[in-house]
Amino acid sequence: MLCRMNDQSAETRRFDVVVIGAGIAGATAAAHLAADHRVALLEAEAAAGYHTTGRSASMWFLNYGPADVRALTARSRAFFEQPPPGFAPHGLAHRRGVAFLARADQLAELGRMLQTGAGLAELSAAELARMIPALRPGYAAAGAIERDAFDIDVAALHQGFLAQLRARAGVLALRHRAGRIERRGGLWQVATSEGGVFQAPVVVNAAGAWGDEVAALAGAAPIGLIPRRRTGAIIDPAPFAVQDWPLIDDVGHQWYVRPEARTRLMVSPADETPMHAHDVQPDELDVALGIDRMQQALAIEVRRVERSWAGLRSFTPDGSLAFGWDAAAEGFFWCVGQGGYGIQTSPAAGQLVADMISGRDPGALAAILLRIDPRRFFSHSDGAGSGGSAASGGAGAGVAASGGAMFLPGAAACSTAA
Repeated sequence: MLCRMNDQSAETRRFDVVVIGAGIAGATAAAHLAADHRVALLEAEAAAGYHTTGRSASMWFLNYGPADVRALTARSRAFFEQPPPGFAPHGLAHRRGVAFLARADQLAELGRMLQTGAGLAELSAAELARMIPALRPGYAAAGAIERDAFDIDVAALHQGFLAQLRARAGVLALRHRAGRIERRGGLWQVATSEGGVFQAPVVVNAAGAWGDEVAALAGAAPIGLIPRRRTGAIIDPAPFAVQDWPLIDDVGHQWYVRPEARTRLMVSPADETPMHAHDVQPDELDVALGIDRMQQALAIEVRRVERSWAGLRSFTPDGSLAFGWDAAAEGFFWCVGQGGYGIQTSPAAGQLVADMISGRDPGALAAILLRIDPRRFFSHSDGAGSGGSAASGGAGAGVAASGGAMFLPGAAACSTAA
């Protein structure tokens, strides 16, 4: 169901927090914040998660990303394995290992992975061949397996958090592209493309590839986000039965394949092509490159590409997350830079954002706060900016838990299919 507003939508509506961007980052942050705040979640498109979340085929595996990402990934595992009652119509996790292949010239890289990774077991070439019947003889000298990994039902996860937001009386406003964003009298005024104005002391920038653009609208300096294209294609791997195969990843992450819809394979060249923020489409060369790299390793004949797509994954300049108060814009909170890790970190990330804004102790995750502080990207980042932390009386300290319902006139708090 879509949120539709009647002609009263031009009125200003007051919330405790306005979250911009209804992908997985914004949805999880909004759902957690709505437990004790009045929250509005604004989305420019007609469907939440259109540009990235809705195009993601995600897995949970621990050996992926920088230290801050791995901490959130580890903290999120319990949620995926046992979500709250009624959160989704079925389980969110389906067990599937991740196998890493190393050619002879990649053995040093494999050694580093085994030394620094967690939960990895080394595999011989013979063991890999038994696990992956299509593996070409002589391609892999050795490998590794992370057995405790699993597929994530991205659509069910995203819809679960949007439903949680609705159940907590939050508002999802689709087709509401943020336009003018200005702060007056201690409150942000967010004017949208539909004519409504959303007012709150705190704005959360969860706009993904558009994060720097949203910051500019609010008068905040950009942090240098880099949107990068990731391409996927679906092929028929017959005669191989692939349903129980692991995700197969080159140890240098130059390509990977994952079983899809029981009888198909998703192939990707693991591309990270810098792009401007837009409705990105797949490039035929990237599709062909992914298939070529796969066929060097796997004896799979590709008769045709059944479909292909691309999505944007946005990275900070140093590759770590950017969660925290802006260096200068009071009450402006960054929640960007999730790269390719946004789905698998989302339960813990949403809780962390809510804890930071509410001034609560984030527990063990306090260890990553300096690493993910967006103020590290500014030369004047000395902690004295008006952002501050909620716990220390900074920009978010005045956000009180409001409780009660907050609905736009003519609209229920609602969600939409990704």
